[in-house]
Amino acid sequence: MNEALLTAQTLNVSLGSRAVLHDISLQLASRHLVALVGPNGAGKTTLLRALAGLVPATGRIEIGGHALTALSLRERARRFAYLPQGHVVHWPLPVRDIIALGRYPHGVTDPERLSPRDTEAVALAIQVADVLQFVDRPATELSGGERSRVALARVLAVEAPVILADEPTSSLDPRHQLNVMKTLRGAADSGVLVIVVTHDLGLAARFADHVLVLSDGQLVSQGKPVEALSQVVMADVFRIRTYRAEYEHEAVIVPWADI
Repeated sequence: MNEALLTAQTLNVSLGSRAVLHDISLQLASRHLVALVGPNGAGKTTLLRALAGLVPATGRIEIGGHALTALSLRERARRFAYLPQGHVVHWPLPVRDIIALGRYPHGVTDPERLSPRDTEAVALAIQVADVLQFVDRPATELSGGERSRVALARVLAVEAPVILADEPTSSLDPRHQLNVMKTLRGAADSGVLVIVVTHDLGLAARFADHVLVLSDGQLVSQGKPVEALSQVVMADVFRIRTYRAEYEHEAVIVPWADI
């Protein structure tokens, strides 16, 4: 991996009296799509939130050579674009305005008053996320899959050097799952560090440069997909056997049977 953009050293997180993450250390570079995988309750979402400073943690996190704790909240919001699970929208705002909220870290407080630069960023996000056909509809009228794509567009509009996406394909049909992963892959190829939490090992194997495997709050495996998701790791961490192949020069890993 190239020079690290985001590093964590001996990162520990406790929620209440429960230790969730234990001594996590990692170095992640720009132009990479990193898949964060592990069983339910492994600490994946907590790690994603800790890297952005959204939950208290001990240890040290650096982004672009700067300690996370030294950055203002506005500066953190410019450096991390966070896509949480759920994509719940409570107000009937037009989709275009929802996406424009991605420019808030850059000083935009009114979606109706965008600078030319902000307008350009929003328009590009709309195009890349393929949501042009419903930008004028109220967000509350969208399906779950459509809301997921709008949420992705909002994240892209931030133009942050790091995108943190928590299960961005969970409510999508197969076609849009592939399109979302292609979009995130494209963001990584353009220079962004993308970290994706996913339970889909097939998508992780196909689209990721680097895989992090969490188990019981510990980083137990990392590396290229075929290495990090070895048969031994699949058995020890996920308690499954996998079918493994190659198709069109890309790795194929399919959960096959429990053990």
